[in-house]
Amino acid sequence: MKMNRLRLLLTPLVLLVFVGGFHGNGAEVQTATGFVPLFPKDGIPEGWVVRAWNDVSKPPGNSAVWKLENGVLHGSEPRGTWLMSERDYGDFILEFEFKLGPTGNSGLALRSPMNGDPAFDGIELQMADLRYNPQAKDSELTGGLYRAIAPSKQIYKPEEWNRYQITLKGPRLKVLLNGETIQDINLDEQTQEVKRHDGSLAPLIKDRPRKGHLGFQELSRGGDHVLIRNARIKVLDQPEKI
Repeated sequence: MKMNRLRLLLTPLVLLVFVGGFHGNGAEVQTATGFVPLFPKDGIPEGWVVRAWNDVSKPPGNSAVWKLENGVLHGSEPRGTWLMSERDYGDFILEFEFKLGPTGNSGLALRSPMNGDPAFDGIELQMADLRYNPQAKDSELTGGLYRAIAPSKQIYKPEEWNRYQITLKGPRLKVLLNGETIQDINLDEQTQEVKRHDGSLAPLIKDRPRKGHLGFQELSRGGDHVLIRNARIKVLDQPEKI
């Protein structure tokens, strides 16, 4: 009887060690669930490059630097850049927290090519409010697919930490902001006209790439840069059969 009772007591402990270890830092749990951090250590992000805000085939016209300090990614100084992943992604779940200043402006590039403007040649999920641009349309505010699709609701918390979860699988895009669904669409059905900054027409959302690079944008005014933390990704693509 005593031995059976001891086994019952030890079983949950063994499971805890297998799933998460004793460290309590979440790293083992992330591995067990398939998530990996995008920015695992402080300093200049490895596997990422800084590019001009309106054409990611070009370096910025300055010595802009993005950096991680105490696990928080700080947008570039000076402003006007994208931090683009060297790796490309197709289907995935991406999670991160972000924080903006009073006149902050950032964006998340999804499936972007490494040329042109991710807002129009890939997909840009916006991060900004009306203090940056009082004339902004709903699709240009937090949760919008830039100039294309407004979020179903506006629940951005200004100057606080907000949390995005983005799921892209084939043509399906689902976005949660602070735990609430604000986008749940079939990209194949998105045929609305989208104009670039110069007034010319951009490719329709349905025709944009299904695989490409991730990116974080820095366009904030006033000296406060976008802050990103706890960014992690789970790749959903099936390996190609040989």
